[in-house]
Parts: sequence; C-alpha cells; structure tokens
Amino acid sequence: MKSTSYTVAMDPSSRWAELVAWGPSGVEDGPSVFTNAGAVHFITEADAAPVEYAPLGLRPFSGADVSVRGGSWWRFDSASSGDSLRLAFLDELTGLRAVLCYRPVPETDVLTRWVEFENTGSSTLEFDRLGSAGVCVPTVSGARLTYLTGQWSQEFTRRSLELPAGGFRMESRFGVPGHAHVPWLAVQDASGGPAWGVSLEWPGSWSIEADVEPSGLTRIRAGRLPSPGPVLLEPGASLTTPAVALASSVDGIAGLASVWHHYDRVLAGARWRRPRPVLYNSWEATGFDVRSAHQLELAKRAADIGVELFVVDDGWFTGRDDDTGGLGDWTPAEESFGSFVDSVRELGLEFGLWVEPEAVSPKSRLYAAHPDWVYRIDGRPATLIRNQLLLDLGLPEVVAFVKSTLDTLLSAYPISYLKWDMNRPPTERGRPGSPFADLDAEHVAGYISVLDHLRSHHPHVTIEACAGGGGRTDLATVARTDVVWPSDNTGPLDRLTIQDGFLLMHAPHLMSSWVTDSPGVFDPRPRSLRFRFVTAMAGVLGIGADLSRWPTHQLAEAASLISLYKSIRGVLHHGEARVLHGPSESTAATQYTSADGDTVVVLAWSTGPLTGAPLVPGRSTRVRLGVCPESSYVDDSGARYSGVHLKYAGLPFDWTTDHDADVVILRRQGSETGNTNVGDPVG
Repeated sequence: MKSTSYTVAMDPSSRWAELVAWGPSGVEDGPSVFTNAGAVHFITEADAAPVEYAPLGLRPFSGADVSVRGGSWWRFDSASSGDSLRLAFLDELTGLRAVLCYRPVPETDVLTRWVEFENTGSSTLEFDRLGSAGVCVPTVSGARLTYLTGQWSQEFTRRSLELPAGGFRMESRFGVPGHAHVPWLAVQDASGGPAWGVSLEWPGSWSIEADVEPSGLTRIRAGRLPSPGPVLLEPGASLTTPAVALASSVDGIAGLASVWHHYDRVLAGARWRRPRPVLYNSWEATGFDVRSAHQLELAKRAADIGVELFVVDDGWFTGRDDDTGGLGDWTPAEESFGSFVDSVRELGLEFGLWVEPEAVSPKSRLYAAHPDWVYRIDGRPATLIRNQLLLDLGLPEVVAFVKSTLDTLLSAYPISYLKWDMNRPPTERGRPGSPFADLDAEHVAGYISVLDHLRSHHPHVTIEACAGGGGRTDLATVARTDVVWPSDNTGPLDRLTIQDGFLLMHAPHLMSSWVTDSPGVFDPRPRSLRFRFVTAMAGVLGIGADLSRWPTHQLAEAASLISLYKSIRGVLHHGEARVLHGPSESTAATQYTSADGDTVVVLAWSTGPLTGAPLVPGRSTRVRLGVCPESSYVDDSGARYSGVHLKYAGLPFDWTTDHDADVVILRRQGSETGNTNVGDPVG
C-alpha cells in the first residue's frame, strides 16, 4: 500500500490468523499493540486474540465471522502470495475449506479482504452468518464510532458515538444498502487521533458490527446478510464473500475521507477524469407530463444558461401517465421521440434518460406476458410499493431482457446519460420451485452483470446510480457507475447535511447535486439562488428547477454561476476535497485543492446567525484553511493573503441577508496557474 502497513501472523497453534499491525508503514517494526499480555479466564484463547477471521466453533463468546449450522472448527492448511495473500484453513470433519484473501490496492492506503469457501465434504453446509472480514482496531479508552444514517430524504446524516464497552450494529435487509444506514464505518480511540475504516463492496443486504472487547480492542465484523437465509453450499460447490475495503489514516476522519476519495478514483480507472456535464433534469418541472414540445422549451432555456446535458426523467414511455403503469414497457410514448432527441442535441446538449430496469408495473405488457419474472411466494399476495413489483434479477431470462432493452434504447437513440433508479425493496422474496436459492446474491450478480455489460458495450454512456435517492451507494456500484444520486431531497440546508456525510465516504466527482426552486418540496426555508448553486457546485452540478418560471434576472445569474462552476470544475472533481466546517456551524465550508497545490477553491455558506456588523460591532466570520504556510495567495479581487494568515487566522467572510454563500478562488503566488482556467482537464 502507499503508506500503510497491514501485518498478519499465525497463532502458535495454527488455528487462526491474527493481526500484528495496522497503520503507517513502520508501525509493524516493534512489539504488536494487539498482543494479549494477560491470562485468559472464562473465554477461549481465540476470544481474547486479535483474530482476523474465525468460525463460531473457534470463537464462541466474543463474536465469530462465519457460522455454519452444526458448528465448525478449522486449522491452517496452506498459504500462497502474489498480487494477493491467500491463507487457507480446513475443517477436516465437515470438509469446509476457507481461504482468507488479502489484496493491497496499489498507490492507495486501502486493503481489500474477502473469503473463498469450498465444500470438500459430502454433506450440504448451511451458513447463518457469512462475514467477509473481522478486523481489530487498537483502541485504548473505548471507541469513537462515526457512521452515516437517516431515512429516505435524510440520507448520509453524520453521527458519532462513544462506545466504552459492548457492541454496535448496523444492517440492511432491503436487498440494497438502503437509506437508513450506509455500509461504511470509521473507528477511532475515544480520545480521537488516527482513524480506521471499513466499507463493504456489496449492493445487497449487509451487516457491520463493532464490539469493544474486554481487552479494550475494538473488533469490526462486516459482510453480507444471508437474507433470506440460510445460504447453502452443496458438496463440491464454492462461494465467495463480498470484498471489504479497509483504510486508515493518521490524520483522523478528514484524512480517512481523503483515502476513500482516492480509492473511488482508482476504482473508476480513467473514467473518473471525464468531465461530468452540467445537467438539467425535467422531473420537478413536468412530473409524468412529458410532452416533447414542453420538454424542448425547457431544453432551450437550459442551453441558453450553459447547461450541457438534458435528462428526461420518469414519464417518457408507454403507459406512464402516473406511477401505476408502464414500468417494463420501455418504448417511447411519442412516435416523434427520435426527432425530439435530435432537436435537443441540435441545441448543443447531450441527451439522457431515466430508467428503472428492475421494476415492473402490474398493468404493463411485460407483466402480462411474464408474471413469473417477479419475486413471489405461491399462495401469498404480492405487496405493491409505489404501485410496482420487483423483477427477479437472479433469473437469466430477466437479465437478458434488461440487457436487450437497454441495448435497444442506447442503439436507437443518441443517449449519452442513463439514470438508473430503483424505487422499492423486495418483500415477498421467493421464487417458486427454488426454495433454497440464494436470492440476494443472485440479484446482486444479475445487477452487476447488467452494469458490466453497459460498461463494455456502451462505454461512452455516463451512468448515474440512484435507488430512491441514496439507497445504493456501495463500492461495488460506484466502481461501475460515474455519478451517484445521494438523496431525493434537494432542499439546500438539508442537502448540506447530506453532502457533508456523503463526502466522508465518497469523492465529489460522484456526488450529483441539483439546484431546485425555493421554497421547494422538502425545505420551505428560503435560500438565495446563489446559496443553492454553491451547494450544488460542491459535487456534480445539476438543475432540477422549472426554468420556464424563472425571470430574466434569475436566468442571467444562473448563467454566470454555471460559467464560474465550469471554470473550477477540474479542481472540484480532481483535486483534494476536505470539509472544513460542517453544516451545524454558523459558516459551513469545504476546501478543494488542485493536485499541484497552486489553486485553492473554498465554497462557503452562511448557516447560522449573522454577526450584527455593520449595524453593531462585530467581526468577520473566519474559516481556517489547509494551505502551505510558507506560500502566499491571491484571490480574484486581487486581495493577498499569507499562507500563515489563511492557516491560522482564517479566510474572512462577511455575511448579510442578501449574501449567504460564496466561492473564493485562491491562487498561490509565483505558480504557473496565474489567472488561467482551472476547470476541466484537456484530453
């Protein structure tokens, strides 16, 4: 890894592997901080050890990582190394073979772990717990846990708690990561300091647990949930758990966020450098009333203010006059749809579509032809959510249909953007004739197969991941998509909180954010157009307002702000992002620094009371920046600051009722950047 060491060793009895060191390179050179120096009473040696992965038979009291009905005990079998370290263990009685896999991700501070199981015995094995990894953190005075929680429209709310003893658990049984919790956790000692984190690469049901054990160590267990369970492994069969990404930083939570941002970019490969276009989405302006003439009017207004992409949301296809029909019948409702798309593109805009490939309406032609394609339990009524059912993506014929449908759309029309939505979890999770199928894993495999197909057959298409907002933002999804929709809530103050949490887990180039009308659907608290734009600039800028109702002066202000955003987009998406002040402070601020350090962009928002100045004595609000103290900086107005001043006194902001958000661009003096555009990279 780039600057991190992760060291494991076998225990003297060769029954398990245990952690020796995890932290900055060199931390392994000395006595292990994980070693138990005391006697063990009332528990087993494994319960007291920093075990990397153990079955319930070996670790019966302090939390095991895998549980097989009837119990399982194993011993070390063999090891191999190359791009990854592989430690094999064998239960000679049941024939269960488990290979612990470790892969350091080059040029990052991330290690991925997973387990490969094989049934070499003669009887079927049943898994009630199927973890991907167990890992210890060297806490001393209890644990400080930082996690992301909420519900639909309140996703990614940052929460922290101190856990002096006992356990903590998050999970989702929704068949997707869900809105209530995110499969991501950060751990520090209760006193603060370095941070360690886990993030699960799994778009299905999952679980993460943290326990402060009697020795003081904090042990994290992460993996998929066998839902519905148990998961069966037939003789001669094998299965692989999802990968868990492990990260650490000596720079606390903020440093850990930077590690995750870099990992997002590595997962995307060259795709992350593609400029994310400024988009307009017509949903909030038109709802299901999608008519080409009206859509084209909106597209013209969007093009005039500098938008680069026009996306038609729900309502464009046959039978979709409301949310009771149409899903599954992905044929445009208007015969002139192709001409409409061409007209949008003649405005200089790219064209995008909303789809929900996993869903079907009971009133659709698809459901009439294939009622057996949905999850169902014989004799039980189907539960409708949003007036729709969920297709069983574990069926090969369903996966083939989805691929063919998307291929047809992307071939028939010049579509460069696809918004993939998923608006309901599975309820009657069954498949008649296959009572023991691993439905969650099979759905995930089908979903990933479709995304991989899109990536290989339509590489030019930008894919946005959405699941009723932020219900599917796991690492497996972001590795295959380009943009993530964090929440359906676009209210600017709420959105600051959502985006604050999102940036702990993911990089800004993934974070789609819209400017919508104020007061809006979610947030009646008025905020200026500038505030709403600067909020959306923190990630990938989009507009979802009804532009047909905007007066001329608003359109002109929007055009100016879009132009400003384009000029700094390269720094926002390709530089280093760090939240300086969260939305609970009177001034919220996020800093973006170019890779060479020559350009610093600060987005700031007034979220609290004003200082009173100039009516009464008061001082400017200050935000301390992470800049080089030996350098000096100049902003676009010509004001000059020493790096020491910006770092220790802070950048001043003077808020008024009319001025509630700002964008400050600072350029390091003497750099070659000068006043050149710091937007999108060339090539």
